[in-house]
Amino acid sequence: QVHLVESGGGLVQAGGSLRLSCASSTLAFNNNVMAWFRQAPGKEREFVAAISWNGGTTHYADSVKGRFTASRDNAMNTHYLQMNSLKSEDTALYFCAKHGEMWRWDNVDSPSAYDHWGQGTQVTVSS
Repeated sequence: QVHLVESGGGLVQAGGSLRLSCASSTLAFNNNVMAWFRQAPGKEREFVAAISWNGGTTHYADSVKGRFTASRDNAMNTHYLQMNSLKSEDTALYFCAKHGEMWRWDNVDSPSAYDHWGQGTQVTVSS
């Protein structure tokens, strides 16, 4: 059963923007770090961004720092990834994930720290 659902992906030209959303109607994650990962064809899944349970702390991969912004709306049980100045190398399947432990900021850039994953939304950036 898939508890996290991503949306907002699509095809965009280089330099453009997209906003991804991740929501759940069955899984509460207000007390957990939430993260975004991505996986391009033939590559391993890589960390993109993480946000703390109250939104006060964020962490980004160097490759997206200054271009991507993570945010969350706990009242809506949703978190977001605003992606600006997109590049062709951002093309990937983007996944949201819920950290396995409440109120813990541990290993936030490691896939092994997350216990629930969405099925992904495709982002394609044309050059």
